[in-house]
Formats: sequence, C-alpha cells, structure tokens
Amino acid sequence: MAPLTDMLQPEELQSIANLQLMAKQTVEGAITGMHRSPHKGFSVEFAQHREYVQGDEIRRVDWKVFAKTDRYFVREYEEETNLRAMLLVDASGSMGYAGESGQTKLQHALKLAACLAHIIMRQSDSIGLMTFDTDIRAHIPPRSSNRHLRVLYEEMLHTKPGGETDLSKVFHDIVPRLQKRGMIFIMSDCFTDVKELLKSLAHFRHASHEVVIFHVMDRDEVEFPFDAWTRFENLELAGEFRMVDPTSFRAAYLDNFAKFTAALKEGCQRHRIDLVPMYTHESLTDCLARFLRQRQGVA
Repeated sequence: MAPLTDMLQPEELQSIANLQLMAKQTVEGAITGMHRSPHKGFSVEFAQHREYVQGDEIRRVDWKVFAKTDRYFVREYEEETNLRAMLLVDASGSMGYAGESGQTKLQHALKLAACLAHIIMRQSDSIGLMTFDTDIRAHIPPRSSNRHLRVLYEEMLHTKPGGETDLSKVFHDIVPRLQKRGMIFIMSDCFTDVKELLKSLAHFRHASHEVVIFHVMDRDEVEFPFDAWTRFENLELAGEFRMVDPTSFRAAYLDNFAKFTAALKEGCQRHRIDLVPMYTHESLTDCLARFLRQRQGVA
C-alpha cells in the first residue's frame, strides 16, 4: 500500500503542516467553522483494540478477544467526523497535457488532492475520492484513518488520463451517490460547455454541498505562446490531430478563452462556489496555502 511519501515529498508535507480547512456552511453534525479535535468515543466506526488499563469501563472489554488471548482488550471507536469531504478529480484526456513545466494537469490535480486529503485527515475529518472521465472510474467513500489515506494515495498513483468527458453529465450522476452533505473539491480544467457545467454545479448546491473548484490550467492554455506551425492533438480522441499556423487564430483563441473563464467565474459567484485558479508552473503548496488562509480571513 502506498506510503505518504509516494505522493508528497517531506518538504511538501512540511509546507502544509500548519494549514487548516474550515467549512463555511453547516455540514452534517457540525456548526459552521467548528471541527472537533481528535479523540475517541462511542460511535459508529470501529477504530482499534488497545490493552485494558485500570479505569476503563468493563462494558468496553472485548470478551471474544479475551477468550482467544486470555488478555483484556477494549474496543475503541472513532467519533463520526464533523466534515465529510469528497475529492472529484477529472482524469479525462485533456488533463494529460503538459507544457514546459513537464507536469501534466492531472499530476498537478492529484498532488493537490493528496495535499487536501492529508490536511483533512489530520483534522480527524473524513475524506473520499472519485476519479472520472466519461464515467466515474473510481469511488472511495469518505473515511478517516491513516490506512484509508494510504488507500486514497494508492488510487491516485494509479490514475492515468483517460478518454473524453462530459463534465455536466458526470456531475449529475455523482450527486445521488453523495448521501450526506459536505464539501466537494473539484480538480478539473473545466473544458466543457459553461452553461451546462454551471447547471450541474448548481445540482451540488441544491443538495446542500459546499463546492470548491480548483481550475487546473497549463500556462500554454492561458497565454497561447505558439508562433510556428504546430501539431495540435485531440487528447480525448486518439489519433485526431491538425497541423496549424497558430498566428492565424491566436487572437480568436485568447478572446474565446477569456470569455470562457469570465463566464465560469461569474457563474461560480452566482452559485456561491469558490473558484480557485491553479497553474501547473506555480508552486502548488503556495497556492493552496494562500487559498486556505483567505478562507480563514488571514492575509
């Protein structure tokens, strides 16, 4: 099973060590902005056995274990966490693009997801993961344990860019699978029809989820720096490409991209969704730290 350092380097873990995530709206079992500190209690999910010590309640002794070992052990349970969060990672073909940074948008998104999982788990909140392209590829429901974190990392390590996707359709399919309201973190380049995308995001909001979109982009997509004949491949349809003189439509591309991002920003503001630009050439942990501190009202 994947160790933490397979996804995050020690210096990256250190850079996010003091970061916290707080929900802005009420989530299941919690009041806005309040999370309990880690401790054990009587609740729904078994955590571990530990040896009986003087003062433990007799009713917590596991007599089946005593019958097998002739030693006293008590059962500990994890309290149900205040916050349930889901990471939705777009693993479609377009996320496989890598510019000069050498890192694909998907790799950037997965590392971001790993950082969030680490932060949320450290708070004793629960975190789950979905990856998708045309359909949902993996679905790991939220839980809160170190072993679960390694399960998430294992899935992330094996996630590769897939085929095409229809974000709005996939998001509509995901909503009924989320049985309790919580926080939804979406990592995607958001390349789809903006109007349909916003309708599907509104579906999450109508289900009382708090939504954060990390809009993952490569600098090439933002600046379109190409100035010579270039082969442009369709990453979501294998074998489809065109040789193009980019100078002939650079102005039109930049205008369309600006309209696309403006419409996405306006729609997210209207639906009270946080939209966070993330660029593959920038420090991921710096951008994440800045976002989380802004949520806490810290400059």
